[in-house]
Amino acid sequence: MSEDEHGRITIRAIADEAGVSVPTVSRVINGRSDVAPETRKRVEELLNERGYQRRRSTRAPSRARLVDLVFNELDSPWAVEIIRGVEDAAHAAGVGTVVSAVHRRRASTEQWLDNLRTRASDGVILVVSQLASPILEQLRHLGVPMVVLDPSGGPTMDAPAIGATNWAGGLAATEHLISLGHTRIGFIHGPKQVLCSRARFDGYRAALDAAGLTYDPTLIYDGDFYHQSGFDAASSLMRLPEPPTAIFASSDQMAFGAYEAIRQAGLRIPEHVSIIGFDDLPESRWTSPPLTTVRQPLAEMGALAARTVLEMAAGNDIDSPRLELATELVVRESTAPLV
Repeated sequence: MSEDEHGRITIRAIADEAGVSVPTVSRVINGRSDVAPETRKRVEELLNERGYQRRRSTRAPSRARLVDLVFNELDSPWAVEIIRGVEDAAHAAGVGTVVSAVHRRRASTEQWLDNLRTRASDGVILVVSQLASPILEQLRHLGVPMVVLDPSGGPTMDAPAIGATNWAGGLAATEHLISLGHTRIGFIHGPKQVLCSRARFDGYRAALDAAGLTYDPTLIYDGDFYHQSGFDAASSLMRLPEPPTAIFASSDQMAFGAYEAIRQAGLRIPEHVSIIGFDDLPESRWTSPPLTTVRQPLAEMGALAARTVLEMAAGNDIDSPRLELATELVVRESTAPLV
């Protein structure tokens, strides 16, 4: 057993004997909650058996009682819904919420990470498409529980994930349009590197296949979930020699952009073109006409992410590495039978 120059047992020695990392022993000593109960018990027993002398402090140790919520950007209405859900659940647990945007920039991400070290947050909820490997390594080294929320979630970050049934939602949206008699259905894709976007597209294709409809790649246009890309894609679709009679935009914001493109083309919704979106943002019911869409339970997803990361911070196991909440088709006035 190693000792320092004063003959005292070291944290490194305790960590080596317990088979855990030095930061884990440090968290036990400092009363942090983010240590599994069995690990905490083993470390505490070794600390007592080896007579480890804890540094004296003039104040009692305190926990941050904070959860970090991190977005790429904060300029989307769905970010507001997620924040609302996280804050509701965190507030109920007596925990505060720190909201940050890293703007997809390495410098912003590193600045947030420095702030995280200072705050000693109880957990982190990531609503980002990806993080550079060195950043992820630093985050894991801090030992802070992490959950990925995936309205814009990308490939797995080796952390529990909270999502929605995007494939089923894409299927339901397309089946709705097919049931109205539409066979030429345009699709506005979200960012292809984002898993939820790809799942919605896969649901679209599955519905076409099930109905015996031929997949037409000329009806597919790329977007980025935001208004301008929806406008651009719908404008291009309307200029085709044989334009679609319906458009499935894989986000509400792109659907709103498509509305303007249809208007500028001198056409009406749904008389000439049916439009369906994905998200069910609060604005969707106030568009003219009100938007048919697939409801993604954003606030509920945020609340579940908060509860999950707090369970992890308390040292409790979670039931599944990935949890998905159900999507729901919400039929309004922007879709109608093909005339």
